[in-house]
Amino acid sequence: MRPFLLLTFFVLLTGCADQYGKYKKPPEYITQASASNAAYFEAYDATLKLWNVSFEELYIPTTNGIAHVIVSGPKNAEAVVLLHGMNASSTMWYPNIEALAKNHRVFAIDFILEPGKSYLSNDIESVEKVTAWYKEVLFALELDSFHLIGASRGGWLAVTLALQDQEKIKSLILLSPAQTFTWIKPSTDLLKNIVTLFSSKEKQIEQSLKSMSSNVAKINDAYLKQYKLGTEMDSENKFVTSMQPFSNSELKSLQMPVLVLIGDDDMINERRTVAIANTLPKGKGEVIQNAGHFLSIDQAETVNEKMLDFLK
Repeated sequence: MRPFLLLTFFVLLTGCADQYGKYKKPPEYITQASASNAAYFEAYDATLKLWNVSFEELYIPTTNGIAHVIVSGPKNAEAVVLLHGMNASSTMWYPNIEALAKNHRVFAIDFILEPGKSYLSNDIESVEKVTAWYKEVLFALELDSFHLIGASRGGWLAVTLALQDQEKIKSLILLSPAQTFTWIKPSTDLLKNIVTLFSSKEKQIEQSLKSMSSNVAKINDAYLKQYKLGTEMDSENKFVTSMQPFSNSELKSLQMPVLVLIGDDDMINERRTVAIANTLPKGKGEVIQNAGHFLSIDQAETVNEKMLDFLK
């Protein structure tokens, strides 16, 4: 009887063990950060206070460094993975996380080549290595199937991953995906961004935000501070030239449900993006009114509602 009781106790103990406990200790680059990095991490944490939901931060060792992942939502709920936009970090989801995490287990991954809390130790030389890194993180998280949401460049990366792992991805939500369905169209805003490259860093950031958002005043000050500090840090923004629109055959090979949302004042996309999305086997494209490229912030309530309806 005694061995049986010991076995039962062991099973109960292991069943209650923290699945990601080994990833929760902050590494030295966080705890002993340089002055500039410490200021950025402090601003990052200030933005996290906007989430309005409980969360855990994970630091997962990978071949190329440490992946920082923020986890929220019920432990046994369906998994949703979030891929943020360029230089935006996972904190960009602050207007969306409460809605998404209500009935889903949400995993927001900081891209290792951009400002955030992930840490690059070994260089990544190709897009193939980028997708391999994401797969390594997903393997560590033990996610066999999940919904995938990507914004801007994260949308392009989400499609790249979906084309490689069709069976694992239950559905795909793309928020103003960059260079995914069409090339970025020439526009006045794009020209202004090019012109301000010769201006101060502050002017560049100001113009970039004006062209990306239909209402910059709506962006929370805490996130703006973090975003601005992030642009001043070294960023390995490589492979931008590799981000070319996918072919019709590639896009139509996607067998999972796909939702594509763009803003009506979207500098990155045009309505043809929506038209192409609607030709996919299980595709649906929509234009969100009074929204720019940052539609998840510009019209958070509408975008949240459409994402949740789609995930059902």
